[in-house]
Amino acid sequence: MNAAVAPAPGPRAVVGRRVVVRVPATSANLGPGFDTLGLALSVYDELDVTALPEGELEIEVEGAGSADVPRDASHLVVRAIAYAYESVGRRMPGLRLHAKNVIPHGRGLGSSGAAVVSGLLAAKGLLEGDVELGPDALLRLATELEGHPDNVAPALFGGLTIAWVDEDGPQHKKLLVHRGVSPLVFVPGFTMSTKLARSLQPLHVPREDAVFNVSRSALLIAALTQSPELLQAATEDKLHQNYRASAMPETDGLVRALRAAGFAAVVSGAGPSVLVLADGPGRRLEAAALAASSTDTPWEALMLAVDFKGGTVREYAEGST
Repeated sequence: MNAAVAPAPGPRAVVGRRVVVRVPATSANLGPGFDTLGLALSVYDELDVTALPEGELEIEVEGAGSADVPRDASHLVVRAIAYAYESVGRRMPGLRLHAKNVIPHGRGLGSSGAAVVSGLLAAKGLLEGDVELGPDALLRLATELEGHPDNVAPALFGGLTIAWVDEDGPQHKKLLVHRGVSPLVFVPGFTMSTKLARSLQPLHVPREDAVFNVSRSALLIAALTQSPELLQAATEDKLHQNYRASAMPETDGLVRALRAAGFAAVVSGAGPSVLVLADGPGRRLEAAALAASSTDTPWEALMLAVDFKGGTVREYAEGST
């Protein structure tokens, strides 16, 4: 006699369940580690999601980019939740979504990756007890949605991550950053399109430039984990920043001014923010003073820490705060 097979739980099973997700900003590339290295930073988006009856959707957004993001099913967080549910063969419930955005949008700090990770972690919390979304599944789904793993890996796992893709899909290795590394991010008032930034890069680069970046990427791992005094040499790059410079001259000018003064300054992700990996808190103050005096462009200086936790999700009982 065949055992009865229970039907897949529908959205009614989680109506009223509430989860709160917190996801860090990230800076990808870090100079030479193009599409490979990423660092989680202590700026966070927070997402509060409650499951509603199927078909209902309520979206409230405050903070960075709130005037520009959609309030319907095309919202990136909603799309990520739906993608997760579809991947495990479950019907998505209705959603009440309250997003508090702090990560600047379009500034090279991983805002879209954070939205994707927020949605996937929200789905993980809502599906708890029914389907388990483990780290490998989360990274795979996030990479499929984002297109590359360099931002979503540190957003998920925290710290410094090396990300790559092989025949088994996206992979990552998390490393602990030396306590002497002190991140500083300069955020401008203007934005940069990641698509435009990528379009400015050539399909082929000289062999010597590729060898140059391989050596610097290897050195950067040592500098970030063991020897912060090597950070300036380790953050040199010949693969992407020079090609993108014409699209963001203010960013290029600040990076050059900082590096000329001995700071490990790079374009954060696709830009236009600038990341400085200082070898101590005092050096960050010097870099901030230099930026204020050497450029007419207003830059918001964010003195940050490396986030070591990555994205987190907490479940609450219905009606709790």
